[in-house]
Amino acid sequence: MATVHLRIGDLVWGKLGRYPPWPGKVVSPPKDLKKPRGKKCHFVKFFGTEDHAWIKVEQLKPYHPHKEEMIKINKGKRFQQAVDAVEDFLKKAKGKEQNSDSKAESKGKKTRNKPLKILEEDDEDLSALKDPSEKPVKDDPHFHHFLLSQSEKPASSMEPISKRLKIIEEDTGSTSIQAADSTAINGSITPTDKRNVSCLSCRIGFLGLGLMGSGIVSNLLKMGHVVTVWNRTAEKCDLFTQEGARLGRTPAEVASTCDITFSCVSDPKAARDLVMGPSGVLQGIRPGKCYIEMSTVDPETITEISQVITSRGGRFLEAPVAGSQQLSNDGMLVILAAGDRTVYEDCSSCFQAMGKTSFFLGEAGNAARMMLILNMVQGSFMATIAEGLTLAHATGQSQQTFLDILSQGQMASTFVDQKCQNILQGNFKPDYYLKHIQKDLRLAISMGDTANHPTPMAAAANEVYKRAKALDQSDNDISAVYRAYIH
Repeated sequence: MATVHLRIGDLVWGKLGRYPPWPGKVVSPPKDLKKPRGKKCHFVKFFGTEDHAWIKVEQLKPYHPHKEEMIKINKGKRFQQAVDAVEDFLKKAKGKEQNSDSKAESKGKKTRNKPLKILEEDDEDLSALKDPSEKPVKDDPHFHHFLLSQSEKPASSMEPISKRLKIIEEDTGSTSIQAADSTAINGSITPTDKRNVSCLSCRIGFLGLGLMGSGIVSNLLKMGHVVTVWNRTAEKCDLFTQEGARLGRTPAEVASTCDITFSCVSDPKAARDLVMGPSGVLQGIRPGKCYIEMSTVDPETITEISQVITSRGGRFLEAPVAGSQQLSNDGMLVILAAGDRTVYEDCSSCFQAMGKTSFFLGEAGNAARMMLILNMVQGSFMATIAEGLTLAHATGQSQQTFLDILSQGQMASTFVDQKCQNILQGNFKPDYYLKHIQKDLRLAISMGDTANHPTPMAAAANEVYKRAKALDQSDNDISAVYRAYIH
């Protein structure tokens, strides 16, 4: 295949990760955004969305020669709207050229035939090139938001959305949100009262580069965000500074120099220390600064952090994530958010970079509660699967056959298949730390006690994980709970 030489302004088909090829334009990156080291790529702005990213040259194809091919293999309303946006873009650019030529001729000037001008990113907002009657398409076509209220309505109902948003019913039946009468670009973050801030111009901080945080930061960088990183073990920052991230010396410095700061650490104590400890986030919080707590902690810790952040004029959102290291790397996490809904709305493009779906659950503390319930179920389920595998072996049954039967029944899932295969192969490389799921079980049991609600299944599973920890399995994957049954 011959190498295709592309220039600024060229229209292309770009493939980003798991997404299908999408129409875009090669544009100049922001001055402070470094190109990924060792990779030959172009910075592409995609039509029909506010997405932009460095795309490897082998993932790019010229727009016109491959148009018919791409239209045949890609379907869907959003895709067609993106293609329509390209065509409108070309028509308007051509119209400007013809208008310019006619003016020159009317003055008696001789003009040469000029090539079609492709507008640069700064020349005009792409959304202005669409039919005014067409609904603006601002969200990632593969990313969905859900706004839920547990205080006023059942969890399955939609919370009333502010006048700045309108609900768009997708072809799939799911519901997303997008800006309605606001002129701010989707995904913009509001560090002050100014609303029209491009997301790329916002400074993002990220504290904690563990299994989940590392994948999240990597995807933020890939999507063109300017990110400053900090980690307790500074060496973990090196990989990301090589990819274009900036290095923060302390959590306070990151919070003071960034418009929005994310945190993803191991437990409630680490989360509190990061905010209220020496050189902590609280020292860098100023009015309008955003702080997003992504750690899985108890609701009491969230309430405490929320209160101290907002007492300094900061804006707070909790956003723990459901998933694993692999899903974090793939940008396929599920984000549970609660707290300041305007922060949730303004950080849309950040959530798009790191996850496939986000839910807004109301007041601060609700996301922590929901996350603990989900992890309680996951931890208990994993312990039960491990118990089943060991019982199969103890009774002379094939463990592989047990897995084969599971994979064909109602409990079939990628989670079951991967964890069981890991157990059978003796591979306990952490995708989600065993010590963390035990921590989540402990917090869920405590939450049940507070609500005067029994959690006997979780309590039993918790004891099994505690035994696994006593067998030095803390830093292995949660599937290493299997070893608690064979020792």
